Amino acid sequence: MDQKQAITPEDNMEMNINADADVPGNTHLSNEGAEDATEKLQAELEEQKDKYLRLFAEFDNFKRRNAKERIELIQTAGKDVIVSMLEVMDDCDRAEKQMQNSEDIASIKQGIGLVFGKLRTTLSNKGLKAMQSINTEFDVEKHEAITEVPAGEKMVGKVVDEVEKGYYLNDKIIRFAKVVVGK
Repeated sequence: MDQKQAITPEDNMEMNINADADVPGNTHLSNEGAEDATEKLQAELEEQKDKYLRLFAEFDNFKRRNAKERIELIQTAGKDVIVSMLEVMDDCDRAEKQMQNSEDIASIKQGIGLVFGKLRTTLSNKGLKAMQSINTEFDVEKHEAITEVPAGEKMVGKVVDEVEKGYYLNDKIIRFAKVVVGK
């Protein structure tokens, strides 16, 4: 043993190569855990896709149902008023028939007056209210001026005459009054 063998750095490197290959416990290199995680994520993704598709279909059905209900509402919106007006229409038919058979002008006037009264009452019960304009201050929010006429000092800027009545429906103006204003 006199002769010592000298170990060169190249020999040292040769010995360390693949040293990790013999070490047990190399599960970190295995894909088993990654496959489980991938399958779990894939299942969650499928579940979320299913929830999304169901929610989208439910919303689409809601939109269709809502549109259908809106169309039905628009088509039948005036039904209540029309049904209440049928009685007045029946009275108009009776009055017309009576006018053809009767010569008594006073009774015809009285009958027509009753029909007009019933018409006004029926519309009033549905929320219609006539606007009172004559002898009031002209208001651009309620009145539409047709013309101006000379009037006394008391009537300057006031409504002198009404060409067409204005109407409220449940306290909302549905028709402006067409008026003549004093100047």
